[in-house]
Amino acid sequence: MSIPPHSFFENVAASVPAPDTCTHLTGADHVASLTAALGSLNGQLDALDRWGKLLADVLCSESRGRLLAAGNGGSAAQAQHLTAELVGRYRADRPPFSAICLTAETSSLTAIANDYPADELFARQVEAHGRPGDVLILLSTSGRSPNAVAAARRARECGITVLAMTGPAPNPLAAAADDAVCIDSPWTATVQECHLVALHLVCAAFDEAVLAEPARVPSGPTFGTAR
Repeated sequence: MSIPPHSFFENVAASVPAPDTCTHLTGADHVASLTAALGSLNGQLDALDRWGKLLADVLCSESRGRLLAAGNGGSAAQAQHLTAELVGRYRADRPPFSAICLTAETSSLTAIANDYPADELFARQVEAHGRPGDVLILLSTSGRSPNAVAAARRARECGITVLAMTGPAPNPLAAAADDAVCIDSPWTATVQECHLVALHLVCAAFDEAVLAEPARVPSGPTFGTAR
């Protein structure tokens, strides 16, 4: 679901070398590439706001659902960044919420990789940890990572809502997800940088939805009283 950039961003993008015509970007090229890609993100802000509200509904429900997240390489780090924002906090103080990064449990990762096909790396963990009504966020700069696509399909079989952040659409992961935010850039680093902005916007929308209704916030220990 790639969003066409505005004319300003089209003009910027036209001056950025394509990956197949150069081996690197200058600093100016990199900034121009990021500026153009943010144009496609700007057209998908409603989706990110919707994701944050969905997470609030799931994590604040009576069943106290959870978020699962995964990705490969740099996207693995961003998946862990997202779950840390929910277990810790983004900006405002609030209770912690259940969020599990499937790339962070090294014993499970190495056991699955040793005993099962590579595509099972995340899918098996989704089946283990996910429950109907939970949410899975998958990040892939290409949108073609086989283990992410397999995880999306397994999650939907288990009744889990799948949200994907990818590079340019169409791609298999976006097609396998319930909803996707797709960054229109051929550069991996640029897509990752836009994904980080997008994750922060999801966290902001989540906090706004949770804190707007105090009754939704679960009771727990008073902040700052740990001994």
